[in-house]
Amino acid sequence: MSLFDHKISELKTLIHKKEIRISDLVDESYQRIQKVDGKVQAFLQLDEEKARAYAKELDEAVGSRDEHGLLFGLPIGIKDNIVTKDLRTTCASKILQNFDPIYDATVVQRLHEAEAVTIGKLNMDEFAMGSSTENSGFQKTKNPWNLETVPGGSSGGSAAAVAAGEVPFSLGSDTGGSIRQPASFCGVVGLKPTYGRVSRYGLVAFASSLDQIGPITTSVEDNAYLLQAISGVDEMDSTSANVEVPDYLSALTGDIKGLKIAVPKEYLGEGVGQAAKDSVLASLKVLEGLGATWEEVSLPHSKYALATYYLLASSEASANLARFDGIRYGYRTDHADSLIDIYKQTRSEGFGDEVKRRIMLGTFALSSGYYDAYYKKAQKVRTLIKKDFEDVFENYDVIIGPTTPTPAFKLGEKTSDPLTMYANDILTIPVNLAGVPGISVPCGFADGLPLGLQIIGKHFDESTVYRVAHAYEQATDHHKQKPEL
Repeated sequence: MSLFDHKISELKTLIHKKEIRISDLVDESYQRIQKVDGKVQAFLQLDEEKARAYAKELDEAVGSRDEHGLLFGLPIGIKDNIVTKDLRTTCASKILQNFDPIYDATVVQRLHEAEAVTIGKLNMDEFAMGSSTENSGFQKTKNPWNLETVPGGSSGGSAAAVAAGEVPFSLGSDTGGSIRQPASFCGVVGLKPTYGRVSRYGLVAFASSLDQIGPITTSVEDNAYLLQAISGVDEMDSTSANVEVPDYLSALTGDIKGLKIAVPKEYLGEGVGQAAKDSVLASLKVLEGLGATWEEVSLPHSKYALATYYLLASSEASANLARFDGIRYGYRTDHADSLIDIYKQTRSEGFGDEVKRRIMLGTFALSSGYYDAYYKKAQKVRTLIKKDFEDVFENYDVIIGPTTPTPAFKLGEKTSDPLTMYANDILTIPVNLAGVPGISVPCGFADGLPLGLQIIGKHFDESTVYRVAHAYEQATDHHKQKPEL
């Protein structure tokens, strides 16, 4: 049995009773990485020397002081678009292949305060643009359940590392489903918090009005621990919300009697596979058995979410990625004769195809003559999508549906058809456009591959999302199944 089969609360007890050392946990992580990461390819950088030294320091602190951090001594992997001081941060892009940040992101500082141990940086789609982690500039991460399938994206490395038992938990980022979709594909728990719940300071921006950092774990309880550690207002991020952070662990009561669930007919309609529909209906029966009730509702503007998202996200990306120009940091071309040439050649050589595609789409949508027809109209539709959610939440506690239309697809299956790839996020994107929290929890299997149940809550009501997810998890055993690597 791996030490990482224990929950955070159990590991903390074992550490404080001195039945295991923090160095044992760090050893376990690096040994597992050495054993399986050649197949999975989840990690881009390891921070082994510092991690082992810090583990030793924390081992000496056990018993010598009364107070310990919330994640005391526990190993964590961090997505490679979250900056880490003196630990290379590339966003899986050649344009940042030599970038060593001089500061930590706020979430990384909070992990330090919680006394977690950083194991390394995790692979992703370049600049978080993708649904399969096939757009990384360095390597393709594989799904631990079947190495011929994708782990999802863009936080594919973060989900695969947890599923493969390389770390007990990780951080990802979610712009249009990039935590929940890979969590679903890899059979783990992934939460996108409410926009503003977690600071974005030090997260390399893709689409600033949509991006949100969140936890990927093997259980709902562990997920609540991790969100507790990283949440809260931050003076370095003007979009972080000054809203009180509740005690998420106290929400895990298992009691959902009288809870009202909305099931949007659009989430079980055209394009959603039969296995995903069946697993959601089976999950609703479980929740009914626990005392909840459900009704079908409509989110009528969901059908416009995909087009709205790709216009807005690409427009924001084209503005955010303008800073990568070969002048201040990152890669610079050797083949330029003028300043304009430096910009053109650096970006041509440094960015991958998907990033170029989205910059061009976004620049077009923001250009004179097209701004009103595309960008402005997309912002208006976004407001309608948000209003759909608000209307449903007047009468219901949570919204439930599948996380993805199908289980993980084969590597290379959708790379030649970007539109089919984009459609993979159809069920997760509306949540980002509305800014509400959503979690994916394992809810079954199809062809030996995991399926995820998506539970969506009201703004800043992660507690109810966790309560429902935890009650469901306790009543089922999907989360206990592990891939055989």
